[in-house]
Amino acid sequence: MNHLMDSTLATRTIEAIATAPDTDAAMTAAVGILAREVPTYNWVGIYLLVGNELVLGPFVGARSPHTRIPLGRGICGAAATEGTTIIVDDVKSDPRYLECSLETQSEIVVPIIHGGVVLGEIDIDSHQRAAFGATDRDLLEAIASQLGVRLAAREAGSR
Repeated sequence: MNHLMDSTLATRTIEAIATAPDTDAAMTAAVGILAREVPTYNWVGIYLLVGNELVLGPFVGARSPHTRIPLGRGICGAAATEGTTIIVDDVKSDPRYLECSLETQSEIVVPIIHGGVVLGEIDIDSHQRAAFGATDRDLLEAIASQLGVRLAAREAGSR
């Protein structure tokens, strides 16, 4: 990632989330901007927590065979269960990895949390080993925070 762009990228993405007409559009905008702006982000998606499963929402990249992931399964399920960001530098060496693509070398999963409750997560794969670091974590956690606000508002409105 071009670290000089991080604050601009974060600002543009958060603004797109905040001004989107609805939550689905906000999620779609976020994954689209990230996939377009960061060349090492080869698959960008959002999973939403529905009961005890993560359900694939908007994504950019190749189709995934993992459209539903039980909590605790895979890197995605672990991040949602633990409520913490997980960075895997080499997915082939992590037994939790659920293979989606032969090209994937590394992954970052960032929970979307609001009010201490996990609502979903941002999942990003890269074809480059050790593609993610602290700058990516900071960027994606800021974006996940804004998505959490939108998702919580949608859930409150559906009650």
